[in-house]
Amino acid sequence: MNRFEFGWPGWPARVARSAHVAGGLALGLMLASVSLCARADCSRPIRVPVAPIGMSVVTSGGEVSGVYPDLLRKVAAETGCQFEFGVVPRARVEAMFAAGGADVLVPATRTTQRDLHGDFIPMMKARPMLISLSSDRAPVESLAELGERRELRVAVVRGFDYGEPYQQLLRTLKAQRRLVVEADAAAVVRTLERNLADVTVMAPSILAGTLLQDSKTRPLLDRLRLEAMAELNWTDSGIYLSRHLPAKDREVLSDALERNSRSGTVWKALQKHYPAGSYEEGLKAIVAPK
Repeated sequence: MNRFEFGWPGWPARVARSAHVAGGLALGLMLASVSLCARADCSRPIRVPVAPIGMSVVTSGGEVSGVYPDLLRKVAAETGCQFEFGVVPRARVEAMFAAGGADVLVPATRTTQRDLHGDFIPMMKARPMLISLSSDRAPVESLAELGERRELRVAVVRGFDYGEPYQQLLRTLKAQRRLVVEADAAAVVRTLERNLADVTVMAPSILAGTLLQDSKTRPLLDRLRLEAMAELNWTDSGIYLSRHLPAKDREVLSDALERNSRSGTVWKALQKHYPAGSYEEGLKAIVAPK
């Protein structure tokens, strides 16, 4: 009777251990299920054509690295989505995005034209500036004034877009035959160095990042002259997701990118890639709401 009422020696402990193991298995299965739900893989590989842009996107020997590729690889690990990078000129990146051949445009300043083709996720604040090598020329205070200063030749990167005042300047310069259009920032550096152009307009971080990648051009960092233009204020810079992407994929990627933006991931990555003093004039973090 006693054996029946109280069980065999060790029976309560064995039952308790079994219940504990079963509970642990159930909890483990539940957590695994939650984890699988969180990794909402995209329906197909995400196409990301890129061009070298300072330290934001670095291309070397077919390899792609830099601030934004690092971010997208982090998002890939979080979501299970697969990003396929391809290296093309910046103008082609823009054309592909407008035609639906690119799923992501990165990095990009927000413009009305780009808004026609994609959803924008801000990552930081950016300000393009007038940049030249140090000289004793009279200062320039606006794009309108630059359009009137016929002695100044202006080099730009094909495919860069800083809004309508910038586009109007390009039209003016082209009509005056003062516009030098290059494929990338490295070519703009060579143009300035060889005195084939006098100034350029772009975010200082792009030019600084380009100079940093080559030991021959790195000394030019100390010779840069930066001038703020009245028409080029601080604006949002970040990532566009094409509306040709399936809605579910866009939702998954938007959530992940916005989460990383709020956490300051991109700004921390930028500070890892850029030395202090090389980006602050043209980039700043987005202040998180209180």
